[in-house]
Amino acid sequence: MTMVGGLCLFLFGMNLAKEGLQLVAGDRLRTILHSLTERRLMAVGVGAMATAIIQSSTATTVMLVGFASAGLITLTQAMGILLGADIGTTVTVQLISLHVTDYALWLVILGFVVGRVGASKKRIYVGQAILGFGFIFYSMALMVSATEPIRDSPALKTVLQTLADYPIYALAGAALLTAAIQSSAAVVGLVLSLALSGAMTLHAAVPMILGANIGTTATALLSSTGADVTGKRVAWAHVGFKVAGALLVFPFIDQFVWVVHAWTDLLAHWTGRPETGIARQVAWTHTIFNLGISAVFFPFVPLGANLLMRALPDKRAGKEEFRPKYLDPHALDTPALAFGSAVREMLRMADLVQEMLDDFATLLKTNDPDLIATIHAKDDLADMLDESIRVYLTKLSRGNFTEEQAKTEMQVIALTSDLENIGDIIDKHLLEICEKKIRLSVRFSEEGWNEILDFHGKVRENFVLAVTAYTNKDQELAHKVLRHKKRLAALEQELREAHIKRLHAGLKESFDTSSMHLDLLSNLRRINSYITGFAYAVLDQRRHTAEAV
Repeated sequence: MTMVGGLCLFLFGMNLAKEGLQLVAGDRLRTILHSLTERRLMAVGVGAMATAIIQSSTATTVMLVGFASAGLITLTQAMGILLGADIGTTVTVQLISLHVTDYALWLVILGFVVGRVGASKKRIYVGQAILGFGFIFYSMALMVSATEPIRDSPALKTVLQTLADYPIYALAGAALLTAAIQSSAAVVGLVLSLALSGAMTLHAAVPMILGANIGTTATALLSSTGADVTGKRVAWAHVGFKVAGALLVFPFIDQFVWVVHAWTDLLAHWTGRPETGIARQVAWTHTIFNLGISAVFFPFVPLGANLLMRALPDKRAGKEEFRPKYLDPHALDTPALAFGSAVREMLRMADLVQEMLDDFATLLKTNDPDLIATIHAKDDLADMLDESIRVYLTKLSRGNFTEEQAKTEMQVIALTSDLENIGDIIDKHLLEICEKKIRLSVRFSEEGWNEILDFHGKVRENFVLAVTAYTNKDQELAHKVLRHKKRLAALEQELREAHIKRLHAGLKESFDTSSMHLDLLSNLRRINSYITGFAYAVLDQRRHTAEAV
């Protein structure tokens, strides 16, 4: 019972520490993984660092499946990060093996105090992470104490001797247990507890370590079931690394044990500290195996990526229906990643609405009736993306939101609503003007026509500037967008007055198109008001709700 309770407490502590560290990392975690992976060697380092921060190679792998499915990183970059994640996951095991169980309750107390003192959310998350580590180390003490009374048990000796004599059973059992509880660290921790009590030999531990490393790939495979082919390739790359590594080591367990003994003896000689205890040897077995995987497979990442693309071809390429592309449901467990996915989809929506604005200008010039159907269809797609983004964000649990994440959610919903309103203006108002122009076979005066095209061009330019400012978080560009807004509002008034002057001058074209001319200017000005929402978001300012009316 103590062993089972200790294992449950270990899993709870791992989850608590992982959540706390992810919340402390916040949006920076997504930026690290997304931005710093241009070179393969850097990708390995980023993967190791990110996994060491969040204490879960499984979480890192699931993120990578989402990133790859969203097109944020290439398969080659993802495979480099995977190799680094294998290294980062060894940190927890090394900490556990350092006999820190004596300090477990001190960590529990410290985590509780840090989380309770002060109102800062970041302090609460740090306290949660410390508390999680305290539970991890305390659970190890419980499992060690549970195994000590039975370490001389004939039954346990028989089991461990069987595992040593038939390592394939140890490998398979550890793999299945890891897949069931979704934590390789927990299984390695279980092995460590047996080692710390003196019941586990290194020969019996090695195949269990190999099995735990294979079993940890199950969660990534499950997370890829709803992903596109790129996400599936990432998951299978993870499987390939672990299984191939285990197959390389398994036939040579005796030689691998000799390597571990030699390394720990050498390390003890260098540092003057004991590294030859079985617990430290188990920890170094886990570390050497994962370092070895990274070193052996790193040069072959491009080749592996090509093989995976051949083995898992994209059968839907070129014929896939339009649908949300970046809203990965597996990212919902990590708000920073989910918001990144939602923003990516929103920018895709912005591109679609900009296409509608361009199509409108072409329609105005050519009177091509086919463009009317095209714009209607694109507006339907924009409406679908708007709804999909809002539904996606409502699936996030607000309980663990940071203040910044709560603000980001409202911001994304507001901006997608702005884009949807722009699409509606084009679809319902500007198209109606074009249809009326075509039906009545009228034309604008040359001066009025040039004014409309110039005004449309300036609005389109401000659209591009606003989205670019938001994408790059460029405050200088955002201020430029707001300056253009004021100039365009003043320009609209000047163009209205110029049109009225032409009416007084008796120009027939101006009389025939007067209502259309003024409505075009008014609706383009409304579009520009909605556009500036992106600039206000960059500057963290509230826009007056009446501005876009």
